[in-house]
Amino acid sequence: MNDLETKKILIVDDEESIRTLLEYNLEQAGFDTVAAVDGEDAVSKVETENPDLILLDLMLPKMDGIDVCKTIRKKGLAIPIIMLTAKGDEFDKVLGLEIGADDYMTKPFSPREVVARVKAVLRRSVDWSNRNDTSGILRSRSLTIHPEQYEAFLDTTELEFTPKEFELLVYFMQNKNRVLSRDQLMAAVWKYDFVGDTRIVDVHVSHLREKIEENTKKPLFIKTIRGIGYKFEEQKG
Repeated sequence: MNDLETKKILIVDDEESIRTLLEYNLEQAGFDTVAAVDGEDAVSKVETENPDLILLDLMLPKMDGIDVCKTIRKKGLAIPIIMLTAKGDEFDKVLGLEIGADDYMTKPFSPREVVARVKAVLRRSVDWSNRNDTSGILRSRSLTIHPEQYEAFLDTTELEFTPKEFELLVYFMQNKNRVLSRDQLMAAVWKYDFVGDTRIVDVHVSHLREKIEENTKKPLFIKTIRGIGYKFEEQKG
């Protein structure tokens, strides 16, 4: 059986027609599904159902999708989250990713597109330990990454990352001292997601700096290369 098709998807949307549509198509694709009708219900279902991925509507009763996402991340849970919204402006996209979402889809969307996106996000997680180039421990001075175990430490303090933040950090550390353009990072980490919207890279770099840098204004690890992109600078001593 395909590992992806044994995964449980939590669908959070207050519109019954959308929940029913997503449930049907995801179950036809082999996934298990569970639904929540509002933000508070979503947080409760995360704790009781232990989903592998969340499809999270932005506009919800009781607690909106942004607050649900913040609550989940504050609990230290790295469950992939795909935000769903009827709004198409850039502010919503960047805001959703800033607070810990891994992907973003704008309504109306086709069920086939949703299934494809869910598989793409899950596949990166399922296949993570099978990547030959991520099998070893990665180190740079006080920062240590265990890709297969999905663990990161700054000295002895364990760090919490969203799946996309972790993937970006691993890619940086696999390419130490190389100048990487935003387009290169988009292609390597986001694949087809958010094509052309390189600000998503900046948002995630900002998140990484908040977690690994002592001074985000004078970063030691991830340096900005003006007009090009970023470089993870190997630290010595």
